[in-house]
Amino acid sequence: MSVLHSDSGRFFIPEDLVYKMEWDEEDSIDHQLLIQKADTLASQNRIKEALDLFSVAIKHGSVRPEQLSTLVDCVLRNFKVAYGSDTDKTTPSKNDSYREDPGDKFCCPGCHRFLSEPVTVACGHTYCKRCLQLELYSKCKLCNNDMDTRCGSGQPHRTNVILSGLLEKWFPDETKVSKVILEIEDLTRRRRFEEALVLSSNMIESDPGEVLGRIFRAEAYAGLKQYESALKELEELNSLGSPEVYFQKGKILQEMGCANKSLQVLLQCLSLDGDFAPAKKEVEKIVYDLVSPDCQKVKEGLQEMAQGSAPGLRTKTPVGDGQAKAPYHKEKCDTASSSESEEQPGLGRASSLRPPGRLRGSGTEEGLKRVSSAPQLGRQDRGGALLKRKLSVSEAEPSAVRRGASKLKKQGDTGAAVDCSPAPCRVAPAGSVEASDFECPLCMRLFYEPVTTPCGHTFCRSCLERCLDHMTQCPLCKDSLKEYLATGHYSITEVLDGLIKTYLPELHLERHKMHTEETEEFSDPTKNVPMFVCTMAYPTVPCPLHVFEPRYRLMIRRCVETGTKRFGMCVSDPQKGFADYGCMLQIRSTHVFPDGRSVVDTVGWKRFQVLSRGVRDGYNVADIQFLEDAKVDSEQGLAKLAVLHDQVYKQACSWFQNLKSRFRGQILQHFGPMPEGETDIQATPNGPAWCWWLLAVLPVDPRYQLSVLSMLSLKERLTKIQQILTYLQSTYNE
Repeated sequence: MSVLHSDSGRFFIPEDLVYKMEWDEEDSIDHQLLIQKADTLASQNRIKEALDLFSVAIKHGSVRPEQLSTLVDCVLRNFKVAYGSDTDKTTPSKNDSYREDPGDKFCCPGCHRFLSEPVTVACGHTYCKRCLQLELYSKCKLCNNDMDTRCGSGQPHRTNVILSGLLEKWFPDETKVSKVILEIEDLTRRRRFEEALVLSSNMIESDPGEVLGRIFRAEAYAGLKQYESALKELEELNSLGSPEVYFQKGKILQEMGCANKSLQVLLQCLSLDGDFAPAKKEVEKIVYDLVSPDCQKVKEGLQEMAQGSAPGLRTKTPVGDGQAKAPYHKEKCDTASSSESEEQPGLGRASSLRPPGRLRGSGTEEGLKRVSSAPQLGRQDRGGALLKRKLSVSEAEPSAVRRGASKLKKQGDTGAAVDCSPAPCRVAPAGSVEASDFECPLCMRLFYEPVTTPCGHTFCRSCLERCLDHMTQCPLCKDSLKEYLATGHYSITEVLDGLIKTYLPELHLERHKMHTEETEEFSDPTKNVPMFVCTMAYPTVPCPLHVFEPRYRLMIRRCVETGTKRFGMCVSDPQKGFADYGCMLQIRSTHVFPDGRSVVDTVGWKRFQVLSRGVRDGYNVADIQFLEDAKVDSEQGLAKLAVLHDQVYKQACSWFQNLKSRFRGQILQHFGPMPEGETDIQATPNGPAWCWWLLAVLPVDPRYQLSVLSMLSLKERLTKIQQILTYLQSTYNE
């Protein structure tokens, strides 16, 4: 066993984990290794040892709060075990009283309220602008993808133009309420708390059941330093089950200097939603303070963080530094918090989502003492009890983590009961849905697979892709879509697609039928086959292509989307447009550049003969029939063919080996090594692969190569190749 000393005492770590490394105050420590081992201990739920190791790491080097993420996850796991919250509440339950019905298409998946100022994110799901501006979630609540709004650096969130217009048309009253909410939040951000208090009180008076009105009034009280009134206001929102009010309460308790109680509430927030990003950051900072060896180190660490990794950090002066205390401080924490046994969530204020400063001294020191004095527990099943002693959460009410009743019947200042039972699904007013509301501005038909650009405009996916083949701007507002184009993936806007299927099912079915017929037509292996007019291609031989013309970009995309991943390659013909014979290419992979160009890796598949020609959407198409070599049935004929095959193969190998190393290297780099000779020379319809490889690298006129490609006799093809090799070798000898 190894002994590790820290300011919190001595503890033991198994030798197989620390590799028999021992430190004391005078030993040199591998700082990065120490952090990695602390992370390992935290991931194994060994919280006591992890806390002490992080304390040593902070003392002997720079540690950022975000590096404690694994430790915070460990703390959260123990918290859930201790208070019966075993899983993250990442989706609303039936007891989420104030939330809308999750089946409501006009409900924001983040805050579960009316979808005001809808913004469609990269994954295709739509949130209200408020949720995105506050950056409450790092991942989409519906698909768990990263919450990327595709707006680019410094770009504002753009509302979905089509959807925003529909919501204003169908739900004018709720749209007006949303505008009042935005006005209150704007006042709060500008720290005009008196005006925000008046406006939120008016909202409550006109509609006592409006939960956000009470949330905003609590924000205004907190901004005016009336913390007791703010907490009381939040307590009126009983049994709601939202993580945001826990975050709001945690922030208020931080401002009051109650570090431990703030940590409890923030852990309750993460118990409800483990993806609630602001709460995760705050817990990391609080835990950082708790494991810091001394207050002076905490000050230095936070000053460094404010200057470096956490811009905009608002430092607070600890109690005892000679400056005035806040009007409501530590001595009132216990009294204020005692009424929180039924504290339930609501929505946090915008101003409270900014990164905070260091916690006030008294709460931090108290938490540090509890952490340092907590006894070591070796077994994981005792993690819940350990966490109670470490984080001083014994006074927390389990009911604050579990869901409460389905309705709120608590009396507020107004004396009116607030009924927060779930609202029924919203439906569009009868007779208000028109097909013209869902019309693509490019094809003038009903949206099919609608996608929304970062600028907020919506088009059929195929229509937008065809426009982006020719330009990198939005077809309507001309905003640059280079970043959007560079993703190479356009997600369907789920809300609009769902509304079309719900309210216009017959038109959608007809549109789907048209799309299916077009797709089937593109996927026919011999009819209207796409033709790439460029160079000679041969069976089994790689043929990399640089695609930049809009017509061929469309052609390649259709080949991929239909699933065939094949198209024809022919050389140009002055009279007919392209030659009568060519080779089908199989797409192996594509690499798309940010400007829409692509490199397509293909390989030759089958030879074909053109029967008829045509044009579709700018590129050539043709009806074709595939070619196969005629089989030699007689044993004598097959034996002669095998002898000829071996002779030509040896001659080809000799010619290739006699090439200058520079030419040989270029051939190998572009076409790869020459295929081996085949035992069964009639096994494939196209004959031995080495013949086509050799024909591709021989310095021969394309017209001569084309004549060999069209041959249906292996004997004739071998004879032609032999003649070419003989001529080249004689020329080389001269």
